Amino acid sequence: MQMSLLRYLFALLASFSVYSQQINVAVDHAPPYSIIAENGKVHGLILDILEIIRVQSNIDYQINTVPCPFSRCMRLLAQGEVDVMGGLIKTPQRDKVIDFVDPAYMALTSSFVFYARRDSNIEVEQYSDLYTNRIAVMRGGVFYPRFDADRQLNKVPVFSERVAFDLLLKGRVDLVIAVEDTAEVAMEVLGQPIEKLKKVSYRHSQAIYGHMAMSTQFHSTVLAQRIRQAMQRLAVEKKLDPVVTKYKLPPISQHVSTVTP
Repeated sequence: MQMSLLRYLFALLASFSVYSQQINVAVDHAPPYSIIAENGKVHGLILDILEIIRVQSNIDYQINTVPCPFSRCMRLLAQGEVDVMGGLIKTPQRDKVIDFVDPAYMALTSSFVFYARRDSNIEVEQYSDLYTNRIAVMRGGVFYPRFDADRQLNKVPVFSERVAFDLLLKGRVDLVIAVEDTAEVAMEVLGQPIEKLKKVSYRHSQAIYGHMAMSTQFHSTVLAQRIRQAMQRLAVEKKLDPVVTKYKLPPISQHVSTVTP
């Protein structure tokens, strides 16, 4: 009887240990960097990074994926209902409600471009030409400071890029803003007819950095600090480079000169 009780207590303690080491990761459908398959299976770059951190640093945790639209993922992270999300651009406003992990693991030397229907007569030569158009934007997303802060633009919030391009193809919006390097790959994955669209002349070019981010609640845990330290160390040691280059991104080691493990 005593032995049975001891076994029960050990099993109970083990279950608490496993539970306490679970990381809930919010994942939105953003091909090619994160994909939610029709069968519900989730895979993507942030999950690959967390897995290599787990293996290379011998940190015992389980990864539980939480598929969600981008805006809901952001809300869950800000409210502490999930622990981690990936691919987020750092802004002062976001920095108040979530904690960013350095270094950034996504670095895109790309442009924010605007897509219109190929059969439309819409021309955008300069920023001011945007004012006469309805522009689909990802709800909760950030782009570049002037565009984000401009309340005079007619922005139509949507839950996903799929919805944005669907609305454009149906003529319910005039433009979609997207990152040039990823938009066409995403459309191909989503099976949308990119040949029916055109990129307007106006674009905004800047370096775009995507970070892992943690909820403020998770950030204060020992596990989170170990992951943060491991991320920095593995980046400096170039052990994360093969993971990101698989997604056709530049090596993290190219922009971690100021990071010390």
